[in-house]
Amino acid sequence: MTQDPICGMTVDETTAISASRDGRTAYFCCEHCREKFLSQAAPSPAGGSCCGGKPKAPAPPACCGGKSHAHAAVTPAATAKYFCPMCAGVESEKPGDCPKCGMALERNPAWKSTAKTIYTCPMHPEVRQDHPGDCPKCGMALEPEAIADDENGELVDMTRRLWFAAALSLPVFLLAMAHFIPGLGSQSWAAGDASRWIQFLLTTPVVLWAGWPFFRRGWRSLVSGHLNMFTLISIGVGAAYLFSVVAMLAPGLFPHTMRHGGHVAIYFEAAAVIIVLVILGQVLELRAHSRTGSAIKALLNLAPPTARQVVPGGDNIVQLGQVKVGDWLRVVPGDKIPVDGVLVEGHSSVGESMITGEPVPVEKSTGDPVTAGTVNGTGSFVMRAERVGDDTLLGQIVKMVAEAQRSRAPIQGLADRVAGIFVPTVLVVSVLTFILWMWLGPEPKLAYAIVNAVAVLIIACPCALGLATPMSIMVGIGRGALEGVLVKNAEALERLEKITTLVVDKTGTLTEGRPKLSDVLPADGFAPNDFLRLAASLEQNSEHPLAAAIVQGAKEREIPLETVTGFRSVTGGGVVGTVAGRAVMIGKPDFLRNESITGMESLEAAAVKLQEEGKTAMFVAIDGKPAGILAVADPIKATTARAIEELQELGIKLVMLTGDNSRTAAAVAKQLGIDDVQAEIEPAGKVAHIKKLRAEGNQVAMAGDGINDAPALSEAEVGIAMGTGTDVAMESAGITLVRGDLRGIAQAIRLSRATMRNIRQNLFFAFLYNALGIPVAAGLLYPFFGLLLSPILAGAAMSLSSVSVISNALRLRSAKL
Repeated sequence: MTQDPICGMTVDETTAISASRDGRTAYFCCEHCREKFLSQAAPSPAGGSCCGGKPKAPAPPACCGGKSHAHAAVTPAATAKYFCPMCAGVESEKPGDCPKCGMALERNPAWKSTAKTIYTCPMHPEVRQDHPGDCPKCGMALEPEAIADDENGELVDMTRRLWFAAALSLPVFLLAMAHFIPGLGSQSWAAGDASRWIQFLLTTPVVLWAGWPFFRRGWRSLVSGHLNMFTLISIGVGAAYLFSVVAMLAPGLFPHTMRHGGHVAIYFEAAAVIIVLVILGQVLELRAHSRTGSAIKALLNLAPPTARQVVPGGDNIVQLGQVKVGDWLRVVPGDKIPVDGVLVEGHSSVGESMITGEPVPVEKSTGDPVTAGTVNGTGSFVMRAERVGDDTLLGQIVKMVAEAQRSRAPIQGLADRVAGIFVPTVLVVSVLTFILWMWLGPEPKLAYAIVNAVAVLIIACPCALGLATPMSIMVGIGRGALEGVLVKNAEALERLEKITTLVVDKTGTLTEGRPKLSDVLPADGFAPNDFLRLAASLEQNSEHPLAAAIVQGAKEREIPLETVTGFRSVTGGGVVGTVAGRAVMIGKPDFLRNESITGMESLEAAAVKLQEEGKTAMFVAIDGKPAGILAVADPIKATTARAIEELQELGIKLVMLTGDNSRTAAAVAKQLGIDDVQAEIEPAGKVAHIKKLRAEGNQVAMAGDGINDAPALSEAEVGIAMGTGTDVAMESAGITLVRGDLRGIAQAIRLSRATMRNIRQNLFFAFLYNALGIPVAAGLLYPFFGLLLSPILAGAAMSLSSVSVISNALRLRSAKL
């Protein structure tokens, strides 16, 4: 292993790109670094983890990827303990309320505590230590100390307030409605001072204690200028309660026309029941919110909480957070693998359905990689930890899903614009309602004016608008993650719904991406083993899958490889270098001709048959002369044909762009039923073709897996990377398929369509609810039907509106993909 002299990434000399300058050979993570090394002085290493052209994790890598050497900043959203699901950028390390919308901050399901686990004895609690072991007093095994979790603190608090408020509000409601109850309405005390004082005494703690959080949030919204739902609730309930208190304690302030039986009407039951209904809505919301993060929790639960660390004295059980890179860990049958690493002892079969989706276990032996969260089978083995914590594949998946769930879709802009003027508009409508009822309403005008103005304030629900998009995005992206479809951000999910054309690369996308050397055809005068030795030695410095096939083919034939100097790679063309003092070139015929190689006609004729069989032919020149052909076969994935059928059923047009020979590309396309094929196309040509398709009015998605696909992935409306491909491809893509299965694209499109349909349903309901509810609450139906909306019914409707939006979003958890 060595370091890239440009960006400081650790790279493997056997697979990295190399170049020589001033008598020094250096190794690089990508072409960008190599070119920079050759053109200027190398800066100091910056450190990091390179893409290396190898699959690591379907998430933005630290490698520059040919773009920039600056490491991607970790967004606060990925690390904050609490956040607001409605307001972007509102985060906190402590529970509380959002300063903008007033909602209780939600626990980030991806947040992980850095505090060490304390182990204690259940019989001797004074025995405490930060690692497992036995109690020195009684010998019992120490147990991890239970740590209070404040995840449901808001829910517990609101539930307590709900029961308290409901218990006191029920008698208030019955007393207020006594005149409707047979046998009770005739009792003089039911409408007398005793009843009014009981309602006052019972309602006061309901409003001032159970409803206090709403008044606190409402006041904060007025001070900060971020008017929200709690502004309306606090004003509405406060007006009903204060009016009733004044009416009871100082009835002389009101005109005689407002008195019935010598008393001014009171509305304690409205204030109390509205508080109960709003708290009930909050409790239902909080419970629903807890289910929206279920996908991340399910992913986090894939990793075991502990690991068996191999030490000289035996095995130690340690917390997962204590495992470090380089540690040796023992994995026994049935255990989950704790971190990403490599087998160093033993062998076993590992269930990798989390990654591959296949139920059949994969055999693992010394030197094979293993992934955190996968399940060991019947064998026991020792592994070396190579990536721990957030650097594991599972950790990167959780991080990507958490950040994507917090991103904002463009459609959210409409709701944001409406919400920005919603509360001020409702306040104006409430004031106008009060004025109109005072002017045109029947006696007692003031009572009618107050009741209807309060109903307008209470029924309006900006939360239903605010939650319509983020709830669907959160649930939809989580649903995709459980199916191996990782969405980088909400914008990619929204764009995917509109895609009409899918551009696919061939190698690694339609095919296995693990090609094998099938034919070694040296020209006259070259021994097969010498010919392959020189070619494979040169290709060991290339990151291309076809190069890896040639190198593997030489190793299988036990042919030793030589050191390469002056290695040079031309994207879309081939490679050049010096091996054992001989000039070697490998690539396409045009590439070799550009390097002044002549006499290629006989080799090109021999390659036709290979290409018609779907094989890729690479031409080799040694010491300036044509030296032969190497043919590589890359079998089509077993799932590709069915995946293409599904995509065509979804109305998606497929276009195959490949740098391979036209005959090879045509053979693959014929097998799969793809009509539009563009072969022998370089990376720049892929970008140009995608631009052309977009100019023709197509909405284009691009699926690829290699470094050479990165520019095209960035050019398309939506880039889709195979999880079995390179990190640079995944960095450029908006969606990553963990399993590298093309069927995942059909799943992603169905997910996108279901999510956007769900968002539109939520927005339609939220707009319709407010558009109909506010005029009815203002008294629109009274002149025609004599109907008025009670503030109590308005409160019930308002509470249920937000809950219905969240419940509709939760339906995505069972969406068929």
